[in-house]
Amino acid sequence: MNYKLELNTQEPNSNIVFNTIFFDSFKVNIVERYTGSMKFNPKLCEVLFKVRTLDNELITKRDGNVRVKIKEEFEAYERLSKALDSYEYKNKLINRQEVEQNYVHFMIGMVIANYELN
Repeated sequence: MNYKLELNTQEPNSNIVFNTIFFDSFKVNIVERYTGSMKFNPKLCEVLFKVRTLDNELITKRDGNVRVKIKEEFEAYERLSKALDSYEYKNKLINRQEVEQNYVHFMIGMVIANYELN
């Protein structure tokens, strides 16, 4: 499946980070909330995501809600997110494609577990 990853779009001095994964027929909007200073040791405290069509229409979950809060898999998400924000990733010292694929595969697993896509 083809995808395009758009990372770390945020307002200056904001504790909220937006990531988006674009697929052929839908996109996943991910919202990360941090505590502490974003310039010095920010701590990830909450992750939410929504699935939308490419026309920005929200897709509802199986239970009728539109967003998912990552709870049980939070530590796994945090590990993957840190890898994308690492010095090694930014300076191409590790295989960037592998890090991105791990992140995308995790998120697509979360989407499949919570949404019914046609």
